[in-house]
Amino acid sequence: AAAAEAEVQLLLQEARESIEAARSYRRELQQRLRGLHQAREQIKDSATLTRDVLEQHFSDLKGTLKKLLDERLMSLLQEVDVIEQESIKPLDECQKLIEHGVSTADDLLREGESAVDGDVGQQNEKLCNFTKKALHIQLDSLPEVPSLVDVPCLSAQLDDCLLTILKNQIFRHGTVASRPPVQLEEFVEKPGGILVRWCKVDDDFIPQDYRLQYRKSTASHFEDVYVGSEAEFMVLHIDPNVDYQFRVCARGDGRQEWSPWSVPQIGRTTLVPHEWTTGLEGYSLSSRRNIALRNDSQSCGVLYSKAPTYFCGQTLTFRQTVGQPDRRDSLGVCVEQRNNDDSLQRDKAVCVSTNGAVFVNGKEMTNQLPAVTSGSTVTFDMEVVQLGPCNNEGGNFKLRVTISSNNREVVFDWVLDQCCGSLYFGCSFSYPGWKVLVF
Repeated sequence: AAAAEAEVQLLLQEARESIEAARSYRRELQQRLRGLHQAREQIKDSATLTRDVLEQHFSDLKGTLKKLLDERLMSLLQEVDVIEQESIKPLDECQKLIEHGVSTADDLLREGESAVDGDVGQQNEKLCNFTKKALHIQLDSLPEVPSLVDVPCLSAQLDDCLLTILKNQIFRHGTVASRPPVQLEEFVEKPGGILVRWCKVDDDFIPQDYRLQYRKSTASHFEDVYVGSEAEFMVLHIDPNVDYQFRVCARGDGRQEWSPWSVPQIGRTTLVPHEWTTGLEGYSLSSRRNIALRNDSQSCGVLYSKAPTYFCGQTLTFRQTVGQPDRRDSLGVCVEQRNNDDSLQRDKAVCVSTNGAVFVNGKEMTNQLPAVTSGSTVTFDMEVVQLGPCNNEGGNFKLRVTISSNNREVVFDWVLDQCCGSLYFGCSFSYPGWKVLVF
């Protein structure tokens, strides 16, 4: 009985496992069905959109060609009118002269006939007057009439090769691509931004420039956010926890037209944007408070972040416009805000000076970075290496810090006496003109 019961339990277990496997199998099949449905919808939607684009383009092309042909026809007809008018004008003048001569000859004939057939008593006087008049008219002078070879004979010269050229161009005009040459590859969350990366998927396509567009999920139109040769771009001013749609295309080497757009994809960031704190007299902030400008105020001190928004495992980036440097200048991160300091070159802080010196807890390191230049970036990357127990009472804590600037980097361990889940960032400059964007 015990053996039978065990066998039943074993069969039950195998049955439950088979049922669970069947459920999992069904879920996988359903997921693949959804994938097939999405693929089919993408093909149908893109085919419908492509048809609409082609029909609209060729409709516009027909209208433009008809307009151009009508304009050319009117131009040629006007040219015919001008030649006709200019050519007939001297003929009209000659005709008037001849008609006047005919009228004069008619009058002279009537007068001559009257003189010849008139009364004998008055005949001598009439004949004398007629003869004088005939001599005055110069009956041997005739106006010149141009021969037919000397006057214009209009004709239209229409070369049929235009139709051949147009036919060849039209038959080569436009292409239908089944796959765009570039596709979006990766979205990396950043505080108040998204790092978008894309890649080339057509081995035969040689890109010259890329064009990235985005829009909020609620917007109707895409807008350009980047045009250039890089295959990634940091899109800033992104609202956290909001979906954005991205697409990318490329322009081939030596070509003017852009390729088809990639398949649009959704990207979002859950990280709140970095912001400088307001109210420090020596600094002016942008509307989004991610750019700080050292103004002309004589007041100096450290400008801190609004909150400890830098977390280990992220990359903190400063991009700056330079002013006059000073050895006490600093860009970096710290455990806490201290309002009485004029620099981050102190304990519980790591920073880099504008001359490239690196400070850890107020002590200058032997290794240095290049001096900060206008438009360059300084990045901080940190990862946690815990030395001792970390609890509410604190403990030994070590962070592996990497600071990069101008293609150089320094790596060191920063030992703290307390656990730090997040850090403040800050900057200090002695002279005006410095401007720092943080992201």
